[in-house]
Amino acid sequence: MAYPNDRKYSSDHEWLLVEGDEATVGITDFAQDQLGAVVYVDLPAQGDSFSAGDAIGEVESVKSVSEIYLPVSGEVIAVNEALTDNPGTINEDAYDEGWIVRIRLNDPSEVDALLDAAGYEASLG
Repeated sequence: MAYPNDRKYSSDHEWLLVEGDEATVGITDFAQDQLGAVVYVDLPAQGDSFSAGDAIGEVESVKSVSEIYLPVSGEVIAVNEALTDNPGTINEDAYDEGWIVRIRLNDPSEVDALLDAAGYEASLG
Protein backbone atom coordinates (compact mmCIF):
# COMPACT_ATOMS: atom_id res chain seq x y z
CA MET A 1 0.00 0.00 0.00
CA ALA A 2 1.17 3.50 -0.76
CA TYR A 3 0.80 6.43 1.62
CA PRO A 4 1.02 9.83 -0.12
CA ASN A 5 3.84 12.01 1.21
CA ASP A 6 1.78 15.22 0.92
CA ARG A 7 -0.43 14.24 3.88
CA LYS A 8 -0.26 13.81 7.64
CA TYR A 9 -1.58 10.68 9.36
CA SER A 10 -3.09 9.77 12.72
CA SER A 11 -2.58 6.56 14.67
CA ASP A 12 -6.37 6.07 14.25
CA HIS A 13 -5.82 5.72 10.46
CA GLU A 14 -7.09 9.08 9.25
CA TRP A 15 -5.19 11.31 6.82
CA LEU A 16 -5.12 15.09 6.46
CA LEU A 17 -4.19 17.08 3.38
CA VAL A 18 -3.47 20.56 4.75
CA GLU A 19 -3.87 23.66 2.57
CA GLY A 20 -3.35 26.86 4.55
CA ASP A 21 -5.83 26.90 7.45
CA GLU A 22 -8.00 24.17 5.90
CA ALA A 23 -7.61 20.41 5.65
CA THR A 24 -9.27 17.58 3.77
CA VAL A 25 -9.75 14.47 5.92
CA GLY A 26 -10.27 10.82 5.01
CA ILE A 27 -9.36 7.32 6.14
CA THR A 28 -6.18 5.61 4.99
CA ASP A 29 -5.86 2.86 2.44
CA PHE A 30 -4.87 0.56 5.31
CA ALA A 31 -8.11 1.39 7.17
CA GLN A 32 -10.36 0.81 4.15
CA ASP A 33 -8.55 -2.46 3.43
CA GLN A 34 -9.10 -3.67 7.00
CA LEU A 35 -12.78 -2.68 6.89
CA GLY A 36 -13.55 -4.43 3.62
CA ALA A 37 -16.37 -3.28 1.34
CA VAL A 38 -17.77 0.00 2.70
CA VAL A 39 -21.58 0.05 2.52
CA TYR A 40 -22.51 3.18 4.50
CA VAL A 41 -20.86 6.38 5.74
CA ASP A 42 -22.37 8.51 8.52
CA LEU A 43 -21.21 12.07 7.86
CA PRO A 44 -21.24 15.11 10.16
CA ALA A 45 -23.07 18.29 9.16
CA GLN A 46 -21.42 21.31 7.60
CA GLY A 47 -20.85 23.84 10.38
CA ASP A 48 -20.28 21.22 13.11
CA SER A 49 -17.21 21.87 15.27
CA PHE A 50 -15.04 19.18 16.83
CA SER A 51 -12.06 18.90 19.15
CA ALA A 52 -9.04 16.79 18.30
CA GLY A 53 -9.85 13.13 18.88
CA ASP A 54 -13.64 13.53 18.59
CA ALA A 55 -15.61 10.99 16.57
CA ILE A 56 -17.15 12.80 13.59
CA GLY A 57 -18.98 9.88 12.00
CA GLU A 58 -18.86 6.19 11.18
CA VAL A 59 -17.89 3.95 8.32
CA GLU A 60 -19.88 0.73 8.04
CA SER A 61 -18.59 -2.21 6.04
CA VAL A 62 -19.68 -5.77 5.46
CA LYS A 63 -17.30 -6.70 8.31
CA SER A 64 -17.76 -4.02 10.97
CA VAL A 65 -18.55 -0.45 11.99
CA SER A 66 -15.66 1.91 12.69
CA GLU A 67 -15.75 5.45 14.01
CA ILE A 68 -14.00 8.24 12.12
CA TYR A 69 -11.95 10.46 14.41
CA LEU A 70 -10.85 14.01 13.69
CA PRO A 71 -7.15 14.16 14.57
CA VAL A 72 -7.17 17.96 14.95
CA SER A 73 -9.76 20.48 16.10
CA GLY A 74 -11.82 22.33 13.54
CA GLU A 75 -15.11 23.25 11.91
CA VAL A 76 -16.57 21.19 9.09
CA ILE A 77 -16.76 23.40 5.99
CA ALA A 78 -17.69 20.66 3.48
CA VAL A 79 -18.78 17.03 3.51
CA ASN A 80 -18.39 14.55 0.69
CA GLU A 81 -22.07 14.03 -0.09
CA ALA A 82 -21.14 11.67 -2.95
CA LEU A 83 -20.35 9.04 -0.29
CA THR A 84 -24.06 8.89 0.59
CA ASP A 85 -24.87 7.36 -2.81
CA ASN A 86 -21.58 5.56 -3.35
CA PRO A 87 -19.81 4.75 -0.04
CA GLY A 88 -17.58 2.25 -1.88
CA THR A 89 -15.67 5.24 -3.26
CA ILE A 90 -13.64 5.01 -0.04
CA ASN A 91 -12.47 1.54 -1.09
CA GLU A 92 -11.81 2.60 -4.68
CA ASP A 93 -9.99 5.88 -4.05
CA ALA A 94 -9.30 6.49 -0.34
CA TYR A 95 -6.97 9.46 -0.95
CA ASP A 96 -8.83 11.49 -3.54
CA GLU A 97 -12.51 10.91 -4.39
CA GLY A 98 -13.05 9.08 -1.07
CA TRP A 99 -12.36 12.09 1.17
CA ILE A 100 -14.83 12.49 4.03
CA VAL A 101 -14.81 16.14 5.21
CA ARG A 102 -13.02 19.42 4.74
CA ILE A 103 -12.38 21.42 7.88
CA ARG A 104 -11.15 24.85 8.89
CA LEU A 105 -8.38 24.24 11.40
CA ASN A 106 -8.82 25.82 14.84
CA ASP A 107 -5.11 25.47 15.62
CA PRO A 108 -2.85 24.65 12.65
CA SER A 109 -0.01 23.75 15.04
CA GLU A 110 -1.95 20.58 16.01
CA VAL A 111 -0.97 19.15 12.62
CA ASP A 112 2.67 19.05 13.81
CA ALA A 113 1.81 16.21 16.22
CA LEU A 114 0.66 13.93 13.39
CA LEU A 115 2.77 11.36 11.53
CA ASP A 116 4.30 11.76 8.10
CA ALA A 117 3.86 8.96 5.56
CA ALA A 118 7.01 7.08 6.63
CA GLY A 119 6.09 7.37 10.31
CA TYR A 120 2.56 6.13 9.66
CA GLU A 121 3.80 3.18 7.62
CA ALA A 122 6.31 2.30 10.36
CA SER A 123 3.51 2.44 12.97
CA LEU A 124 1.68 -0.33 11.11
CA GLY A 125 4.52 -2.73 11.87
